[in-house]
Amino acid sequence: MSVTLSDAVPIAIIGSGNIGSDLMIKAMRVSPVLKVVAMVGIDPASDGLARASRLKVPTTHQGVDGLLDMPEFPDIKIVFDATSAKAHEYNDRILRQHGKAVIDLTPAALGPFVIPSVNLDDHVGLDNVNMVTCGGQATVPIVSAVSRVVPVVYGEIVATIASRSAGPGTRANIDEFTETTSRAIEQVGGADVGKAIIILNPAEPPAIMRDTVHCLIEDDTVDREKISQSVADMVEAVQRYVPGYSLKQDVQFNTISNSAVPALGRRVSGTAVSVFLEVAGAGHYLPDYAGNLDIMTSAALRTAERIAAQRGWVTT
Repeated sequence: MSVTLSDAVPIAIIGSGNIGSDLMIKAMRVSPVLKVVAMVGIDPASDGLARASRLKVPTTHQGVDGLLDMPEFPDIKIVFDATSAKAHEYNDRILRQHGKAVIDLTPAALGPFVIPSVNLDDHVGLDNVNMVTCGGQATVPIVSAVSRVVPVVYGEIVATIASRSAGPGTRANIDEFTETTSRAIEQVGGADVGKAIIILNPAEPPAIMRDTVHCLIEDDTVDREKISQSVADMVEAVQRYVPGYSLKQDVQFNTISNSAVPALGRRVSGTAVSVFLEVAGAGHYLPDYAGNLDIMTSAALRTAERIAAQRGWVTT
């Protein structure tokens, strides 16, 4: 998919922090079809707005209301919201009135959860889609890979990210992170019950994002080879838009017998499947340890490109 610069789809980014800045740089460097025409913030002294200005991207520090007044606004097709769950509710209400497609990178989840490797094609026609969370983008594909082979009664994920890569927005939305990711494990991953845990690792030098996925199956005769192959296929699918996504070791299987699972309120016998992942960032704007941000922005760009193609805004 490629277009000339003059035909590129105009996009705006709301939120000039780490995620918004990485989105801007990534879109400018790697997207063949998107053109950043506005960077929106609320702090006139923010580094993100200053960087956008240096790159000749029009800016406003008056939030979404300032975006409405920008001369570029009428031509904008897609708006990325990288602010906060609370701010997104207001931003979406305003943008809906103007018919903009919105890609939500906050845990607000007003629109359906989208994981590009799992369910993107089901939702590209909608006006608001949600990118879940960094932990969700990394782990829900694995839960889905297992559940498409055999029913998963319980899925639990642990996302460990470098403390340095967690900005004010991430820290202010920890509760929303766990709630949103847990729901996505169920609604997109296919687990009957989901649970999410996030750990901010203060280690220096900062550690690359690591994720652990546990799936419980009430069957001790599962086809382990088929599950392993399904996971490998899913990892390959995610790597197409997040090259730093990888398995740390072979999929692990353990037989369990009458094990208590508090989240289910009962005991379970069968098979426990454990998958260990690493997500290294591409280094477009942030260091490679910030894979948690890279997987979010990469997934959002993949979603925007698919929306643009599906709506005929670009010619493939």
